Amino acid sequence: MIETSELGKRYGDFTAVDGITFKVEPGQVLGFLGPNGAGKSTTMKMLAGFLAPTTGSAKVCGFDVEAQPIEAKRVVGYLPEGAPSYGEMSVRQFLDFVADMRGVPAATRDKRLDDAIGRLHLEGVLEQPIDTLSKGFRRRVGLAQAIVHDPRVLILDEPTDGLDPNQKHEVRSLINAMSRDKTIIVSTHVLEEVHAVCNRAIIIARGRILADATPAELEARSRYHQAVSLTASDVGAAKEALSRVADVAAIEVDAQDGRITAFPKPGRQIFAAVNEALKAQNIVVRELALEGGRLDEVFRTITQGKAEEAIA
Repeated sequence: MIETSELGKRYGDFTAVDGITFKVEPGQVLGFLGPNGAGKSTTMKMLAGFLAPTTGSAKVCGFDVEAQPIEAKRVVGYLPEGAPSYGEMSVRQFLDFVADMRGVPAATRDKRLDDAIGRLHLEGVLEQPIDTLSKGFRRRVGLAQAIVHDPRVLILDEPTDGLDPNQKHEVRSLINAMSRDKTIIVSTHVLEEVHAVCNRAIIIARGRILADATPAELEARSRYHQAVSLTASDVGAAKEALSRVADVAAIEVDAQDGRITAFPKPGRQIFAAVNEALKAQNIVVRELALEGGRLDEVFRTITQGKAEEAIA
C-alpha cells in the first residue's frame, strides 16, 4: 500500500531525510517515531505529495507520488502537522469545501460528511468559525477532513497533539476501528501512542531509519525486558535475598521510592526464583511485577546513540 525506495530530501547542505526505504502492508498501523527534527514530518509530506523528494521515490497504492500525483492523492487522507485550515470558515463550510475538492460523489456526499462529523463529535461546533475553536477541536476538524472521502491510506502527523486524555482515547479508538480496512501511518513522538494504536514501529533519527519492528520486539531490546521490580518493607533484606538468586545479573534500588529492580542474565527468566527467594526469607512484599520492557529506554538508546550502533 505504501512503498518508498531510497527516499531523501535535502535543503542545500542539510539532509532532512537520508535515503529511507520501507513498505507498509494493508491493514498495518505504522508508528513513525523520532525526536523533534528527525525527519518525520518531511517524510509524511513527501508521501502525501505535498513535498517533492530530492532523491528516491514513493508509491501509494501503486501510484508514484511524483509521476501520478492526482491518482496518489485521491487514495490518501492526510492530516498535516498543526492541522492547517481556513479559520474564517465554519466547520460545516470547511468540510463541505474539502468534500468538493476531494470530488466526493453527490450520492454519498451527505453520508460521508455525517460519518466524519459523527466520528469526531463535531455536531456542537458545526456553525462556529474554525478560528474560534480550541486547539483540540481544530485537531478534530483536521482529522474529519482527512477521512471525509473514505481514503484507503491515512497519513496522520501527530494526530492527538493538543487533545485532552478523553479526546486522545476517542481518536485512538477511531484509528483502531479504521485500521480494519485502511493502511495508516501515524507520525508521533509520544511513545504511549505506539502501544495504543500501532502494530509496527519505525524509529527515525537524523533522517535515517534506525529500527523497524513490532512494539513488542522493540521492548525486548530493553534492559528491563524480563526484569522483576518490587517494593518491600525491608529493602536491605530484599536486596540481600535477591543477590543469592543465581540468574540475577544486577540489582538496582530507586533512590526516591526504594523500588528494587532485579535484572536477569541474558536469556534467563527470574520471576519464579525471585518470588521463592523472598518467601524463603519471609520478606513482606507490597508489589511484585514482571517487566515487559520499556520502550522509552529503547527509544533513547537508539536515537541518542550512534546510528551504526543502533542498527547493529
